[in-house]
Amino acid sequence: MSAEKKGFRHLKEGSYPATRVVGTSVEKVDGYALVTGAPMYTDDIAARDFPDRLHGRILTSPIASGVIESIDTGAAEALPGVHLVLTWKNTPRTFYTTAGQGWPEPSPYDNQMFTERVRFVGDRVAAVFADSSDIAERALKLIRVSFKEEPAVLDADDAMKPGAPIVHPEDPKGAYDAAHNVAAHVDINVGDVEKALAEAEVAISETFQTHYAQHTPMETHTAFAYTDDKGKLVIVTSTQVPWHVRRIVSRVLGIPMSKLRVIKPRIGGGFGTKQEILIDDLVAWAAIRTGLPCEIELTRKEEFVSSRTRHPMKIDMSIGCDRKGNFKALKMYVLSNTGAYGSHSLTVMSNTGSKTLPLYNKASDVRFFGDAVYTNLPVPGAYRGYGATQGYAALETTIDDLAAKLGMDPIELRKKNMIRIGSQGPWCRDVDAHAGFWYPAHRHGFCFHQAQRGRDLLPDHGSHGHRHWFRYHSVADGG
Repeated sequence: MSAEKKGFRHLKEGSYPATRVVGTSVEKVDGYALVTGAPMYTDDIAARDFPDRLHGRILTSPIASGVIESIDTGAAEALPGVHLVLTWKNTPRTFYTTAGQGWPEPSPYDNQMFTERVRFVGDRVAAVFADSSDIAERALKLIRVSFKEEPAVLDADDAMKPGAPIVHPEDPKGAYDAAHNVAAHVDINVGDVEKALAEAEVAISETFQTHYAQHTPMETHTAFAYTDDKGKLVIVTSTQVPWHVRRIVSRVLGIPMSKLRVIKPRIGGGFGTKQEILIDDLVAWAAIRTGLPCEIELTRKEEFVSSRTRHPMKIDMSIGCDRKGNFKALKMYVLSNTGAYGSHSLTVMSNTGSKTLPLYNKASDVRFFGDAVYTNLPVPGAYRGYGATQGYAALETTIDDLAAKLGMDPIELRKKNMIRIGSQGPWCRDVDAHAGFWYPAHRHGFCFHQAQRGRDLLPDHGSHGHRHWFRYHSVADGG
Protein backbone atom coordinates (compact mmCIF):
# COMPACT_ATOMS: atom_id res chain seq x y z
CA MET A 1 0.00 0.00 0.00
CA SER A 2 1.35 3.39 -0.92
CA ALA A 3 1.89 6.06 1.72
CA GLU A 4 0.19 8.43 -0.71
CA LYS A 5 -3.17 6.92 0.25
CA LYS A 6 -2.91 7.27 4.01
CA GLY A 7 -4.67 10.57 4.73
CA PHE A 8 -2.44 13.33 6.09
CA ARG A 9 0.56 11.03 5.74
CA HIS A 10 0.77 11.85 2.04
CA LEU A 11 2.17 15.28 2.96
CA LYS A 12 5.84 15.66 2.25
CA GLU A 13 8.28 18.09 3.79
CA GLY A 14 7.76 21.52 2.25
CA SER A 15 4.21 20.79 1.09
CA TYR A 16 2.42 21.81 4.29
CA PRO A 17 -0.19 24.58 3.98
CA ALA A 18 0.77 28.10 5.02
CA THR A 19 -0.19 29.16 8.55
CA ARG A 20 -0.77 32.50 10.25
CA VAL A 21 0.07 31.43 13.79
CA VAL A 22 2.85 28.82 13.66
CA GLY A 23 6.23 30.54 13.80
CA THR A 24 4.89 33.82 15.13
CA SER A 25 4.81 35.32 18.62
CA VAL A 26 1.33 35.03 20.14
CA GLU A 27 0.20 36.71 23.34
CA LYS A 28 -0.73 34.19 26.04
CA VAL A 29 -4.37 34.30 26.98
CA ASP A 30 -3.55 34.13 30.69
CA GLY A 31 -0.21 35.95 30.48
CA TYR A 32 -1.34 39.17 32.19
CA ALA A 33 -2.99 37.30 35.07
CA LEU A 34 0.14 35.22 35.61
CA VAL A 35 2.59 38.12 35.75
CA THR A 36 0.32 40.18 38.02
CA GLY A 37 -0.20 37.37 40.52
CA ALA A 38 -3.94 36.91 39.99
CA PRO A 39 -5.48 33.84 41.65
CA MET A 40 -4.87 31.23 38.96
CA TYR A 41 -3.99 28.04 40.80
CA THR A 42 -6.10 25.62 42.82
CA ASP A 43 -5.08 26.78 46.28
CA ASP A 44 -5.45 30.45 45.25
CA ILE A 45 -9.03 29.79 44.20
CA ALA A 46 -9.79 27.81 47.35
CA ALA A 47 -8.48 30.62 49.57
CA ARG A 48 -10.43 33.25 47.63
CA ASP A 49 -13.76 31.44 47.36
CA PHE A 50 -13.77 29.33 50.54
CA PRO A 51 -11.71 31.01 53.27
CA ASP A 52 -13.42 28.85 55.92
CA ARG A 53 -12.79 25.53 54.18
CA LEU A 54 -11.54 22.46 56.02
CA HIS A 55 -7.91 21.48 55.59
CA GLY A 56 -6.89 17.88 55.15
CA ARG A 57 -3.69 16.09 56.13
CA ILE A 58 -2.74 12.48 55.45
CA LEU A 59 -1.17 9.99 57.88
CA THR A 60 1.21 7.71 55.98
CA SER A 61 2.92 4.44 56.73
CA PRO A 62 6.35 4.50 58.41
CA ILE A 63 7.07 0.91 57.30
CA ALA A 64 7.51 -0.64 53.84
CA SER A 65 5.29 -3.69 54.34
CA GLY A 66 2.84 -4.80 56.96
CA VAL A 67 -0.70 -5.02 58.29
CA ILE A 68 -2.47 -2.56 60.56
CA GLU A 69 -3.49 -4.62 63.58
CA SER A 70 -5.33 -1.77 65.29
CA ILE A 71 -6.01 1.92 64.80
CA ASP A 72 -7.46 4.29 67.42
CA THR A 73 -8.69 7.66 66.15
CA GLY A 74 -10.64 8.63 69.28
CA ALA A 75 -8.21 11.26 70.59
CA ALA A 76 -7.86 12.82 67.14
CA GLU A 77 -11.62 13.02 66.66
CA ALA A 78 -12.01 14.64 70.08
CA LEU A 79 -9.52 17.42 69.32
CA PRO A 80 -11.37 20.76 68.97
CA GLY A 81 -11.47 21.87 65.34
CA VAL A 82 -11.38 18.34 63.90
CA HIS A 83 -14.41 17.53 61.75
CA LEU A 84 -13.57 14.15 60.22
CA VAL A 85 -11.07 11.32 60.43
CA LEU A 86 -10.98 8.80 57.58
CA THR A 87 -9.62 5.24 57.63
CA TRP A 88 -10.56 1.99 55.91
CA LYS A 89 -13.39 1.67 58.46
CA ASN A 90 -15.49 4.56 57.11
CA THR A 91 -14.57 4.81 53.42
CA PRO A 92 -15.61 2.83 50.32
CA ARG A 93 -13.62 -0.35 49.70
CA THR A 94 -13.74 -0.19 45.90
CA PHE A 95 -10.69 -1.45 44.05
CA TYR A 96 -9.44 0.93 41.35
CA THR A 97 -6.35 2.29 39.64
CA THR A 98 -5.05 5.77 40.33
CA ALA A 99 -3.69 6.01 36.76
CA GLY A 100 -5.55 8.56 34.65
CA GLN A 101 -5.79 6.55 31.44
CA GLY A 102 -8.40 5.89 28.78
CA TRP A 103 -11.08 3.26 29.16
CA PRO A 104 -10.70 0.28 29.29
CA GLU A 105 -8.00 0.98 31.85
CA PRO A 106 -4.80 -1.01 31.22
CA SER A 107 -3.48 -0.69 34.80
CA PRO A 108 -4.49 -3.24 37.46
CA TYR A 109 -7.19 -2.43 40.01
CA ASP A 110 -4.85 -2.77 42.97
CA ASN A 111 -5.65 0.38 44.97
CA GLN A 112 -8.26 1.27 47.60
CA MET A 113 -8.91 4.55 49.40
CA PHE A 114 -7.63 2.94 52.57
CA THR A 115 -6.81 -0.64 53.50
CA GLU A 116 -5.47 -2.59 56.48
CA ARG A 117 -2.32 -3.45 54.50
CA VAL A 118 0.47 -0.94 53.83
CA ARG A 119 2.89 -1.53 50.96
CA PHE A 120 5.48 1.25 51.03
CA VAL A 121 6.77 4.03 53.26
CA GLY A 122 4.30 6.77 52.40
CA ASP A 123 1.22 4.60 51.82
CA ARG A 124 -2.09 5.97 53.14
CA VAL A 125 -3.16 5.05 56.68
CA ALA A 126 -5.66 7.78 57.63
CA ALA A 127 -6.70 11.35 56.80
CA VAL A 128 -7.88 14.20 59.01
CA PHE A 129 -9.96 17.25 58.02
CA ALA A 130 -9.94 20.17 60.43
CA ASP A 131 -10.40 23.93 60.66
CA SER A 132 -6.71 24.48 59.93
CA SER A 133 -3.69 22.58 58.71
CA ASP A 134 -2.05 22.98 62.12
CA ILE A 135 -4.99 21.36 63.89
CA ALA A 136 -5.04 18.56 61.31
CA GLU A 137 -1.31 17.96 61.88
CA ARG A 138 -1.84 17.81 65.64
CA ALA A 139 -4.64 15.35 65.14
CA LEU A 140 -2.45 13.06 63.03
CA LYS A 141 -0.07 12.75 65.96
CA LEU A 142 -2.96 11.61 68.19
CA ILE A 143 -3.87 8.64 65.99
CA ARG A 144 -2.57 5.42 67.52
CA VAL A 145 -1.63 2.73 65.00
CA SER A 146 -0.25 -0.74 65.71
CA PHE A 147 1.53 -2.35 62.76
CA LYS A 148 2.53 -5.95 62.23
CA GLU A 149 5.62 -5.47 60.10
CA GLU A 150 6.24 -8.05 57.39
CA PRO A 151 9.26 -8.76 55.14
CA ALA A 152 9.58 -6.29 52.28
CA VAL A 153 10.91 -6.80 48.77
CA LEU A 154 12.99 -3.84 47.64
CA ASP A 155 14.61 -5.09 44.44
CA ALA A 156 12.88 -5.85 41.15
CA ASP A 157 15.00 -8.96 40.47
CA ASP A 158 14.32 -10.32 43.94
CA ALA A 159 10.58 -9.69 43.55
CA MET A 160 10.28 -12.43 40.90
CA LYS A 161 12.29 -15.05 42.77
CA PRO A 162 10.54 -18.06 44.38
CA GLY A 163 9.54 -17.33 47.97
CA ALA A 164 9.68 -13.54 47.59
CA PRO A 165 7.19 -11.58 49.73
CA ILE A 166 3.97 -11.04 47.78
CA VAL A 167 3.09 -7.36 47.60
CA HIS A 168 -0.54 -7.94 46.59
CA PRO A 169 -1.77 -11.24 48.06
CA GLU A 170 -5.36 -10.24 47.20
CA ASP A 171 -4.55 -10.91 43.50
CA PRO A 172 -5.97 -7.67 42.06
CA LYS A 173 -7.97 -7.65 38.86
CA GLY A 174 -5.80 -6.84 35.87
CA ALA A 175 -2.46 -7.85 37.41
CA TYR A 176 -0.58 -10.29 35.17
CA ASP A 177 0.72 -12.63 37.88
CA ALA A 178 0.38 -11.14 41.36
CA ALA A 179 1.54 -14.39 42.98
CA HIS A 180 4.98 -13.70 41.49
CA ASN A 181 4.72 -9.89 41.85
CA VAL A 182 4.29 -9.34 38.10
CA ALA A 183 1.89 -6.46 37.52
CA ALA A 184 2.25 -6.49 33.73
CA HIS A 185 4.02 -8.46 31.01
CA VAL A 186 4.70 -7.82 27.33
CA ASP A 187 6.24 -10.05 24.66
CA ILE A 188 6.45 -9.09 20.97
CA ASN A 189 8.50 -11.47 18.84
CA VAL A 190 9.13 -11.22 15.09
CA GLY A 191 11.29 -13.92 13.52
CA ASP A 192 13.92 -15.88 15.45
CA VAL A 193 16.04 -13.32 17.26
CA GLU A 194 18.21 -15.83 19.15
CA LYS A 195 19.20 -17.56 15.90
CA ALA A 196 19.85 -14.21 14.21
CA LEU A 197 22.08 -13.03 17.07
CA ALA A 198 24.00 -16.31 17.06
CA GLU A 199 24.61 -16.07 13.31
CA ALA A 200 25.45 -12.35 13.25
CA GLU A 201 28.99 -11.49 12.19
CA VAL A 202 29.13 -8.90 14.97
CA ALA A 203 26.98 -8.86 18.10
CA ILE A 204 26.85 -6.79 21.27
CA SER A 205 24.86 -7.24 24.49
CA GLU A 206 24.75 -4.72 27.31
CA THR A 207 22.73 -4.11 30.46
CA PHE A 208 21.61 -0.71 31.72
CA GLN A 209 19.88 0.49 34.86
CA THR A 210 17.89 3.71 35.07
CA HIS A 211 16.99 5.36 38.33
CA TYR A 212 14.08 6.90 40.18
CA ALA A 213 13.30 10.54 39.38
CA GLN A 214 10.55 12.82 40.68
CA HIS A 215 8.80 15.45 38.58
CA THR A 216 8.99 18.20 41.25
CA PRO A 217 6.35 20.51 39.78
CA MET A 218 6.39 23.96 41.38
CA GLU A 219 2.78 23.41 42.48
CA THR A 220 2.33 20.22 44.49
CA HIS A 221 -0.83 18.10 44.17
CA THR A 222 -3.73 20.24 45.38
CA ALA A 223 -7.50 19.71 45.29
CA PHE A 224 -10.63 20.92 47.01
CA ALA A 225 -14.26 19.88 46.77
CA TYR A 226 -17.62 21.38 47.64
CA THR A 227 -21.31 20.95 46.85
CA ASP A 228 -22.78 23.65 44.61
CA ASP A 229 -26.23 25.20 44.85
CA LYS A 230 -27.65 22.55 42.53
CA GLY A 231 -26.48 19.69 44.72
CA LYS A 232 -23.65 18.68 42.40
CA LEU A 233 -20.30 17.71 43.89
CA VAL A 234 -17.56 19.92 42.43
CA ILE A 235 -13.86 19.01 42.54
CA VAL A 236 -11.32 21.71 41.70
CA THR A 237 -7.97 20.03 41.20
CA SER A 238 -4.46 20.56 39.84
CA THR A 239 -4.74 17.69 37.39
CA GLN A 240 -3.66 16.94 33.84
CA VAL A 241 -6.66 14.63 33.29
CA PRO A 242 -9.92 16.15 34.57
CA TRP A 243 -12.12 13.72 32.64
CA HIS A 244 -10.32 10.74 34.19
CA VAL A 245 -10.66 12.31 37.65
CA ARG A 246 -14.42 12.49 37.10
CA ARG A 247 -14.72 8.90 35.93
CA ILE A 248 -12.46 7.36 38.58
CA VAL A 249 -13.88 9.33 41.52
CA SER A 250 -17.36 8.39 40.31
CA ARG A 251 -16.37 4.73 40.43
CA VAL A 252 -14.56 4.88 43.76
CA LEU A 253 -17.29 6.77 45.64
CA GLY A 254 -20.27 5.29 43.81
CA ILE A 255 -21.48 8.69 42.58
CA PRO A 256 -23.10 9.02 39.13
CA MET A 257 -20.91 11.08 36.83
CA SER A 258 -23.94 13.32 36.20
CA LYS A 259 -23.68 14.39 39.86
CA LEU A 260 -19.96 15.15 39.66
CA ARG A 261 -18.15 18.10 38.09
CA VAL A 262 -14.37 18.50 37.83
CA ILE A 263 -12.69 21.86 37.23
CA LYS A 264 -9.04 22.10 36.21
CA PRO A 265 -7.54 25.56 36.78
CA ARG A 266 -4.11 26.38 35.44
CA ILE A 267 -1.62 23.94 36.96
CA GLY A 268 1.86 24.80 38.15
CA GLY A 269 3.58 21.97 36.32
CA GLY A 270 2.64 18.33 35.97
CA PHE A 271 4.98 16.42 33.65
CA GLY A 272 2.95 13.24 34.18
CA THR A 273 2.71 13.14 37.96
CA LYS A 274 -0.67 14.87 37.75
CA GLN A 275 -1.96 12.17 35.45
CA GLU A 276 -2.99 10.40 38.65
CA ILE A 277 -5.93 10.50 41.02
CA LEU A 278 -4.09 10.83 44.34
CA ILE A 279 -6.13 13.14 46.61
CA ASP A 280 -9.31 13.93 44.63
CA ASP A 281 -11.20 11.01 46.15
CA LEU A 282 -10.32 12.16 49.67
CA VAL A 283 -11.52 15.75 49.34
CA ALA A 284 -14.67 14.59 47.54
CA TRP A 285 -15.56 12.04 50.22
CA ALA A 286 -14.79 14.54 53.00
CA ALA A 287 -17.04 17.16 51.38
CA ILE A 288 -19.85 14.61 51.24
CA ARG A 289 -19.36 13.53 54.86
CA THR A 290 -18.99 17.00 56.37
CA GLY A 291 -21.12 19.10 53.99
CA LEU A 292 -18.26 21.63 53.97
CA PRO A 293 -15.62 22.61 51.39
CA CYS A 294 -12.50 20.47 51.97
CA GLU A 295 -8.96 20.88 50.62
CA ILE A 296 -5.71 18.93 50.59
CA GLU A 297 -2.40 20.44 49.45
CA LEU A 298 0.56 18.07 49.56
CA THR A 299 3.80 19.25 51.09
CA ARG A 300 7.00 18.98 49.09
CA LYS A 301 8.06 15.99 51.20
CA GLU A 302 4.75 14.26 50.50
CA GLU A 303 5.17 15.00 46.80
CA PHE A 304 8.47 13.13 46.83
CA VAL A 305 7.35 10.22 48.98
CA SER A 306 3.68 9.64 48.19
CA SER A 307 2.96 10.94 44.70
CA ARG A 308 4.60 9.44 41.60
CA THR A 309 8.05 9.03 40.01
CA ARG A 310 9.67 7.74 36.84
CA HIS A 311 9.83 3.93 36.56
CA PRO A 312 13.32 2.63 37.39
CA MET A 313 14.26 -0.05 34.86
CA LYS A 314 16.89 -2.64 34.10
CA ILE A 315 17.22 -3.09 30.33
CA ASP A 316 19.12 -5.85 28.53
CA MET A 317 19.87 -4.71 24.96
CA SER A 318 21.37 -6.83 22.19
CA ILE A 319 22.11 -5.98 18.55
CA GLY A 320 23.43 -8.26 15.83
CA CYS A 321 24.75 -6.98 12.48
CA ASP A 322 27.11 -7.79 9.61
CA ARG A 323 30.59 -6.30 9.37
CA LYS A 324 29.25 -3.37 7.35
CA GLY A 325 26.90 -2.41 10.19
CA ASN A 326 23.62 -3.63 8.69
CA PHE A 327 21.38 -4.61 11.60
CA LYS A 328 20.13 -8.20 11.55
CA ALA A 329 18.67 -8.59 15.04
CA LEU A 330 17.38 -6.37 17.85
CA LYS A 331 16.50 -7.73 21.27
CA MET A 332 15.36 -5.75 24.30
CA TYR A 333 14.27 -7.09 27.69
CA VAL A 334 12.86 -4.64 30.23
CA LEU A 335 12.50 -5.23 33.96
CA SER A 336 10.44 -2.31 35.22
CA ASN A 337 10.01 -1.55 38.92
CA THR A 338 6.40 -0.42 39.38
CA GLY A 339 6.69 -0.05 43.14
CA ALA A 340 3.79 -0.85 45.44
CA TYR A 341 1.05 -0.27 42.85
CA GLY A 342 0.79 -0.94 39.11
CA SER A 343 0.00 2.59 37.97
CA HIS A 344 0.82 2.90 34.22
CA SER A 345 2.86 -0.30 34.57
CA LEU A 346 1.91 -1.92 31.25
CA THR A 347 1.80 1.17 29.06
CA VAL A 348 5.06 2.76 30.23
CA MET A 349 6.91 -0.54 29.81
CA SER A 350 5.32 -1.08 26.39
CA ASN A 351 6.57 2.30 25.21
CA THR A 352 10.12 1.44 26.26
CA GLY A 353 10.38 -0.83 23.24
CA SER A 354 7.57 0.21 20.92
CA LYS A 355 8.68 3.86 20.75
CA THR A 356 12.35 3.03 20.16
CA LEU A 357 13.06 -0.20 18.29
CA PRO A 358 10.93 0.66 15.21
CA LEU A 359 13.26 3.58 14.44
CA TYR A 360 15.80 1.04 13.21
CA ASN A 361 13.70 -1.12 10.91
CA LYS A 362 16.34 -2.93 8.87
CA ALA A 363 16.65 -5.86 11.27
CA SER A 364 14.50 -8.81 10.16
CA ASP A 365 14.41 -10.45 13.60
CA VAL A 366 13.19 -8.42 16.57
CA ARG A 367 12.06 -9.26 20.06
CA PHE A 368 10.83 -6.89 22.76
CA PHE A 369 9.67 -8.38 26.05
CA GLY A 370 9.48 -7.32 29.65
CA ASP A 371 7.98 -7.53 33.11
CA ALA A 372 6.73 -4.74 35.36
CA VAL A 373 7.05 -6.01 38.92
CA TYR A 374 5.69 -4.97 42.27
CA THR A 375 8.08 -4.00 45.08
CA ASN A 376 7.62 -2.28 48.44
CA LEU A 377 9.02 0.97 47.08
CA PRO A 378 7.45 4.31 46.08
CA VAL A 379 5.08 4.19 43.14
CA PRO A 380 6.13 5.28 39.63
CA GLY A 381 3.64 6.53 37.07
CA ALA A 382 3.52 8.74 34.00
CA TYR A 383 6.66 10.82 33.48
CA ARG A 384 7.76 12.84 30.44
CA GLY A 385 8.89 10.43 27.74
CA TYR A 386 6.63 7.77 29.27
CA GLY A 387 9.05 4.83 29.14
CA ALA A 388 10.66 5.77 25.84
CA THR A 389 13.33 7.78 27.67
CA GLN A 390 14.65 4.66 29.40
CA GLY A 391 14.48 2.70 26.17
CA TYR A 392 16.40 5.32 24.21
CA ALA A 393 19.12 5.44 26.86
CA ALA A 394 19.75 1.71 26.45
CA LEU A 395 19.27 1.46 22.67
CA GLU A 396 21.29 4.53 21.70
CA THR A 397 24.15 3.76 24.08
CA THR A 398 24.37 0.22 22.70
CA ILE A 399 24.47 1.62 19.15
CA ASP A 400 27.31 3.95 20.17
CA ASP A 401 29.26 1.03 21.60
CA LEU A 402 28.52 -1.12 18.55
CA ALA A 403 29.85 1.67 16.34
CA ALA A 404 33.07 1.70 18.34
CA LYS A 405 33.32 -2.08 18.00
CA LEU A 406 32.86 -1.81 14.22
CA GLY A 407 35.14 1.22 13.90
CA MET A 408 32.28 3.18 12.32
CA ASP A 409 31.00 6.70 12.75
CA PRO A 410 28.02 6.35 15.14
CA ILE A 411 25.89 8.74 13.09
CA GLU A 412 26.59 6.88 9.86
CA LEU A 413 25.68 3.60 11.58
CA ARG A 414 22.34 5.07 12.56
CA LYS A 415 21.67 6.52 9.12
CA LYS A 416 22.38 3.14 7.54
CA ASN A 417 19.71 1.45 9.69
CA MET A 418 17.09 4.10 10.39
CA ILE A 419 13.54 3.96 9.06
CA ARG A 420 12.78 6.03 5.96
CA ILE A 421 9.69 7.88 4.80
CA GLY A 422 7.00 5.44 3.66
CA SER A 423 8.88 2.33 4.82
CA GLN A 424 7.96 -0.26 7.40
CA GLY A 425 9.90 -2.76 9.44
CA PRO A 426 9.07 -6.33 10.37
CA TRP A 427 7.57 -5.21 13.65
CA CYS A 428 5.33 -2.65 11.95
CA ARG A 429 4.14 -5.17 9.37
CA ASP A 430 3.30 -7.81 11.98
CA VAL A 431 1.93 -5.62 14.76
CA ASP A 432 0.42 -2.66 12.92
CA ALA A 433 -0.72 -4.17 9.63
CA HIS A 434 -4.35 -3.53 10.39
CA ALA A 435 -3.68 0.01 11.60
CA GLY A 436 -1.73 1.05 8.50
CA PHE A 437 1.15 2.31 10.64
CA TRP A 438 3.57 4.72 8.96
CA TYR A 439 6.35 6.33 10.95
CA PRO A 440 7.16 10.04 10.35
CA ALA A 441 10.80 9.21 9.75
CA HIS A 442 11.78 12.56 8.22
CA ARG A 443 12.01 14.06 11.72
CA HIS A 444 14.76 11.67 12.77
CA GLY A 445 16.70 12.09 9.57
CA PHE A 446 16.68 15.83 10.18
CA CYS A 447 17.78 15.28 13.79
CA PHE A 448 20.73 13.13 12.70
CA HIS A 449 21.73 15.73 10.13
CA GLN A 450 21.67 18.53 12.70
CA ALA A 451 23.57 16.43 15.24
CA GLN A 452 26.23 15.62 12.69
CA ARG A 453 26.62 19.30 11.74
CA GLY A 454 26.97 20.29 15.39
CA ARG A 455 29.42 17.53 16.18
CA ASP A 456 31.61 18.40 13.20
CA LEU A 457 32.08 21.90 14.65
CA LEU A 458 33.80 20.40 17.71
CA PRO A 459 37.59 19.99 17.74
CA ASP A 460 38.76 16.43 17.06
CA HIS A 461 35.23 15.45 16.11
CA GLY A 462 36.36 12.02 14.98
CA SER A 463 37.27 11.08 18.54
CA HIS A 464 35.10 8.49 20.21
CA GLY A 465 35.23 10.76 23.24
CA HIS A 466 32.46 12.90 21.74
CA ARG A 467 30.00 10.01 21.65
CA HIS A 468 28.39 11.29 24.87
CA TRP A 469 27.53 14.61 23.20
CA PHE A 470 25.68 12.83 20.41
CA ARG A 471 24.04 10.40 22.79
CA TYR A 472 22.50 13.25 24.76
CA HIS A 473 20.92 14.75 21.68
CA SER A 474 19.69 11.47 20.22
CA VAL A 475 18.01 10.56 23.52
CA ALA A 476 16.54 14.04 23.83
CA ASP A 477 14.90 13.59 20.45
CA GLY A 478 12.98 10.67 21.85
CA GLY A 479 11.60 12.56 24.85
